[in-house]
Amino acid sequence: MESLPLLTIFCTLFISSLHNLSLAADTITPDLPIKDGQTLISSSQTFELGFFSRGTSKNRYFGIWYKKSPETVVWVANRNSPLTDLFGVITIGNKGNLVLLNETKNVIWSSNVSRIIARPVAQLLDSGNLVLRDNGSSRNTESYRWQSFDHPSDTLLPGMKLGWNLKSGQESYLTSWRSINDPSPGEFTYRLDIHGLPDLFIASGSVKKARTGPWNGVFFGGTPNLHNSVFQPILVHNEDEMYYMYRLVNNSVSTILTLDQSGSVERFVMYDQNSEWTMLYSTPMDVCENYGQCGANAICKARKSTICECLQGFRSATEGDLDIQNLFGSRKCARISTLDCQRDEGFLKLPGIKLPDLLEFRLIESMDLKECEAECSKNCSCSAFGNSNLSGSGSGCLMWFGDLVDIIQLPGRMMGQDIHIRVPVSELASTSNSKRKKRLKIALAASVSTLLGSFISGWNLKAREVFLVRLQMDIYRNTKHFLTVSSNREVGSHTA
Repeated sequence: MESLPLLTIFCTLFISSLHNLSLAADTITPDLPIKDGQTLISSSQTFELGFFSRGTSKNRYFGIWYKKSPETVVWVANRNSPLTDLFGVITIGNKGNLVLLNETKNVIWSSNVSRIIARPVAQLLDSGNLVLRDNGSSRNTESYRWQSFDHPSDTLLPGMKLGWNLKSGQESYLTSWRSINDPSPGEFTYRLDIHGLPDLFIASGSVKKARTGPWNGVFFGGTPNLHNSVFQPILVHNEDEMYYMYRLVNNSVSTILTLDQSGSVERFVMYDQNSEWTMLYSTPMDVCENYGQCGANAICKARKSTICECLQGFRSATEGDLDIQNLFGSRKCARISTLDCQRDEGFLKLPGIKLPDLLEFRLIESMDLKECEAECSKNCSCSAFGNSNLSGSGSGCLMWFGDLVDIIQLPGRMMGQDIHIRVPVSELASTSNSKRKKRLKIALAASVSTLLGSFISGWNLKAREVFLVRLQMDIYRNTKHFLTVSSNREVGSHTA
């Protein structure tokens, strides 16, 4: 009978030890630290936490990586304070902070939570987020006292926020590694600009290197058309915060967004059955994505031999070698005639582009596009307008003033937006004439092809080839003469 209490105590201790073992799978407690050589694994076996080195470096860092792709480190704690030996320990200190200790028990890194946590526990979640919470409270996000998702390194994971806490003023952004083997903070950052309509941009120090178009309610302009197949972009704006994030569309596909040491933003995907990442895209993709490549009031066309062209209604205001100017983005385009609201002016639609940067602008969310045109027409310094929101049938009025900077003609795989640029009426007539000429050429070619098909069907192959070559030359000469005469007549009629 006396052995019964001992049996009860033994069972209690055994159950307690099992509980501690289960916690040890993905958690850190004051009694269960992580030493160099040990790791934690999230419950879904997706992420792993521990110490690592890169390349030939002996520096040791505490971080998180994909379990089946250990080279893919997604977060690093002590980027500025590497350990130089194998005696590092990550544990929870007396006041409840997560701390990294060196061999002499000095704190190398800390979560720096000011409020004391009674029953602190740190847990590696299936999302890749390392959270510090009170083990006695509920496990919802409101109970987190600290989380690694609030302190990104060079990688944006699904569910991680890139943006601003508007109450505290804290900004979350990506910072590149210094080199492929050195995770200390590098030269480049990737951030959310919340000045006006938000956009994403890459910066070197305080200098903007590349940017997306503004958020239009559906996507960031000038980004690849991959949405709804791999990930869904989300922009959240309320009184407390404004941030960009993305979520997975298909849970069998993993995707990450990284900022590499050269300043490129890259998106990768990995399928469940694989352990290798495939790059979906990298930006800047070409020279046109370098910020302001062609200077003010110009459009950059990467597929043209001369990549920079002045917008219609503008002409080059810079003398010198245009090829050098195009290469370094120093070209300046000025209006052919000054906008003064005293002469006939209209708006020329430029479709499917990356919208210019919001340097001087005005946003009126309550207006539709027709009202926006009228509002822009009344203001002599309004140089362009467009919809601010493309969701539904489109809404909102976005107006630009002064120079238009960083416009790109986008290839088909990129998502662009329309803008309407203020020009003299003569420019609208010129555009209309060019479109008529193009339609006439197409109509002539189609008609000739149809007639010839029936006329020479009985000829032998060699005779058909000789006849078609001669006919094409005659059509080209005659059409060119006709269009020149037609153009001269139109110009004469306009000037009269």
